[in-house]
Amino acid sequence: MVFLLLMSQGCSAQQKSILIDDKMETVVNETLNYYLYFPEDYTAETKEKFPLLLFLHGGGESGDSLVTVKRNGPPKLIAQGKKFPFLILAPQNPYQNKWWNTRAVKQLLDTIVANNAIDTDRIYLTGLSRGGGAAWEMAVQYPNTFAAMAVVCGMTPVPYASWIDREMPIWVFHGDQDKSIPVTESDTMVAKLKEMGYDIKYTRYTGVGHNSWIQAYDTEELYEWFEEQSKGH
Repeated sequence: MVFLLLMSQGCSAQQKSILIDDKMETVVNETLNYYLYFPEDYTAETKEKFPLLLFLHGGGESGDSLVTVKRNGPPKLIAQGKKFPFLILAPQNPYQNKWWNTRAVKQLLDTIVANNAIDTDRIYLTGLSRGGGAAWEMAVQYPNTFAAMAVVCGMTPVPYASWIDREMPIWVFHGDQDKSIPVTESDTMVAKLKEMGYDIKYTRYTGVGHNSWIQAYDTEELYEWFEEQSKGH
């Protein structure tokens, strides 16, 4: 009887939950391939500071073949011969089925800025589809970095609205026939931002599906609008 009682008490003791506190230093390495475009009047000896546009592609361009980044957006236009008045940084998300690692993108951006003649008051952000979602995320994580942002058919949690820099102009594009990321994603976020007094433009294409980026990035006014933006002005 005594033996059985001791066994029962031992099993009971082992089933108690335990809360411990500890710590571990983690190190995450990320390799990002990227394109970096320089305008014609940029030289190694330049004393002029240039704006920079960070472009985040969609899910279809993810992987390890950098040339696919030229399928859409500013990289496509550059490949077609278009000239821009600012630098353009276009990294590639190496994971086809994962979200962007926005911390890694920010580290890349910081390195490019530190090693080139960049006007830190005129750093712009844009992204399409999965990259549009990443753009919203970066605007939340790094609210003091960007002078303006353009998001094309991206998705985002509405609570992000409270964490974005109220002084940063935003331009949103979306097609009302988008079957991949419903236009309601942008409708809801834009409505919330307007309600909160943000400086926001919204281009809602009628009869256009998920590839609204074609029209959005062909909009010359978009690049003129970027050029007009500067932090603190």
